[in-house]
Amino acid sequence: MSETGGKIIKILFVCHGNICRSPMAEFVMKDIVEKAGIGDRVYIASAATSSEEIGSPVHRGTVRELEKRGISCAGKYAVRLEKSDYGYYDYIVGMDIFNLRNMLRLFGGDPENKVRLLMSFAGESRDVDDPWYTRDFETAYRDISTGCAALAEIVGRELHG
Repeated sequence: MSETGGKIIKILFVCHGNICRSPMAEFVMKDIVEKAGIGDRVYIASAATSSEEIGSPVHRGTVRELEKRGISCAGKYAVRLEKSDYGYYDYIVGMDIFNLRNMLRLFGGDPENKVRLLMSFAGESRDVDDPWYTRDFETAYRDISTGCAALAEIVGRELHG
């Protein structure tokens, strides 16, 4: 058994449709924790606040950005955020303030302080712009990588006491 008693930290990334930013964050974070040697102690997923894209594959722009870095998101399809997710996950990470508000509305608040914007982990109070509209998947990737790296440091410290 590990020094943390086998603790698993669960992270959920959330955006509007679960086809661009949140799956990008999911697979970037999986890559980071695997390379850090803690992939077996961190469960990572992503979901949408809307139902528009449920069942759709990851957007080709996100797939391309991830493939450039040798990261696969094969087999990922959009799923909807559920109220029950609040009790399951330790970190529920929104890509922008619009989705953060929708998450808080669905959950009926955030009594355990689990819901945060991704960029807040990197000390920034701003959104990750939606490449669905901007078509700038590279900037989204840079922001997401920055936020995920900062969150991974926090998670690593939490796991190592």
